[in-house]
Amino acid sequence: MKKLISIAAAGVLLLGLAGCATDSAAPGGDSDAGPKALDELVVGFAQVGAESGWRTANTKDIQSAFADAGIELKFSDAQQKQENQIKAIRSYIQQGVDYIAFSPVVETGWDAVLNEAKAAGIPVVLTDRAVDSQDESLYVSFLGSDFILEGEKAGQWLLDEYADTSEPVNIVQLEGTTGAAPAIDRAEGFAEKIAENDNFQVIASQTGDFTRAGGKQVMEAFLKSNPDIDVVYAHNDDMGLGAIEAIEAAGLTPGEDIKIITVDAVKDGMQALADGKINFIVECSPLLGDQLVDIIKTLNDGGTVEKRIVTEETTFTQEQAIEALPDRQY
Repeated sequence: MKKLISIAAAGVLLLGLAGCATDSAAPGGDSDAGPKALDELVVGFAQVGAESGWRTANTKDIQSAFADAGIELKFSDAQQKQENQIKAIRSYIQQGVDYIAFSPVVETGWDAVLNEAKAAGIPVVLTDRAVDSQDESLYVSFLGSDFILEGEKAGQWLLDEYADTSEPVNIVQLEGTTGAAPAIDRAEGFAEKIAENDNFQVIASQTGDFTRAGGKQVMEAFLKSNPDIDVVYAHNDDMGLGAIEAIEAAGLTPGEDIKIITVDAVKDGMQALADGKINFIVECSPLLGDQLVDIIKTLNDGGTVEKRIVTEETTFTQEQAIEALPDRQY
């Protein structure tokens, strides 16, 4: 009798363990059960903020793409604070969403929360910006631009523009948010490219935090401390537009007295380029919504996606901006 009781108890224990294993399955459900219907999926998205025209266009495009696909999107605005994004991601984990996507405010400091998502079985997709982590298993894919290449394109235009100049060229740089991937990489790519000309010198470099107000404020300080500025390299259009305000307030003509290079190609920036106030823009498209939806659909169907998906982008001169503006989506 004791033997029979022991066998029965062991059977109950095994059933209990099996039940625990089932309960710990990923929020998306048992992979053997097949894909979920799209209208059953829930995706949590943690956005950087609304610091620029680019970011606003990015948010609208992502929300629109998920609405069109019939996929529920839970959205949060981190207001450019990493702690807010981490809080949002933890909330998504607690809610048991099927997927998490986010555009990191800065590169570092994500391993803990991403490990929590991994432990919960929730795949994470990075959009627009990367994270600096040794463990690439913490996310399934990074969708976005090649920021180093963007910096190189900006530097190449400068090399071509001053190819016949033997005089020193004084450059000031309006950096993006400190620690953010685009700020780090756009500065790196630009620096590597302009190093090919010994006449080029970055005489001042400071963050404008990707905002128009920040670009104006920093540029005002640059103009006071550096009377001989030839070129402004701004990590996004909004800071470049702020710089234009400061240059005009100082009685100078942007695009002529001081040449301006920016990154993004949002409508306001493109209009300034068409008007001759900006000289060259490197495109960084915010329209990532459809590609993000495609990634989610592929994962939901049990497929695999590339670890790094680079968006295709171009550059614009004044003439090209005039031609492109009528059909510009953002």
